[in-house]
Amino acid sequence: MAMGLVWTLMVTAALVCGAVQGMLPAVTAAAMKGASAAVELTLSMAGALCLWSGVMTVMERGGLTQGLARLFRPLLRRILPHASRDADTLAAVSANVSANLLGLGNAATPLGIRAEQRMAAGASDELCRLVVLNTASIQLLPTTVAAVRSAQGCAAPLDILPAVWLSSVLSVTAGLLAARLLQRVWRA
Repeated sequence: MAMGLVWTLMVTAALVCGAVQGMLPAVTAAAMKGASAAVELTLSMAGALCLWSGVMTVMERGGLTQGLARLFRPLLRRILPHASRDADTLAAVSANVSANLLGLGNAATPLGIRAEQRMAAGASDELCRLVVLNTASIQLLPTTVAAVRSAQGCAAPLDILPAVWLSSVLSVTAGLLAARLLQRVWRA
C-alpha cells in the first residue's frame, strides 16, 4: 500500500511539473517510451525464465537434483542438521540451492517454499538459515541479471561473473554468521 502511494505521488509530481513547465507532451512521450521498453524487457525476461525453468525441470527428471543433493549433503548437514535427515526435505532444499546457483530466483522461489513447508513443523533456527540461503544465494551463473543486461544491449552480459561470485559468497557467509550469532544471543 505504501509503495502504491509513493508511485502515485511520483507520477502526479511528474505530470504537475511537466504541465507547469509546458513540457506535458514530452512527459507523455517519455511515459509511453518507458512502457514500451518495459514490455520488451518483460518478454525477453520471460524467454530466459522459461529456458532456465525448463533446464531445472530436465535436471529434476534426469536425477541431477538428486545428485546435487548427495553433493550438498555434507554441507547441508552442517547448516541444516534436522532438515537433512528427511530425504524429501533435503531434495527440496537441494533443488532450491541448485536453482539459486543458476541464478534462477523465480524458479527457486517455489522450490524454497516447498522446502520451508516441509521444515515448518520443526526447527525455526534452521528455517531462518534456509531463508538466509535463499535471500543471499550463491550464484554461479546469474542468468536473470545476464538476461537483463543482454536485453539492454550489453555485448558481454556475463562479464560480471567474478563480482557476482565474490559478493554472493560474502553475502551468504555474512548472513549465516549473523543467523548463528542472533540464534545464540536470542537464547541467552
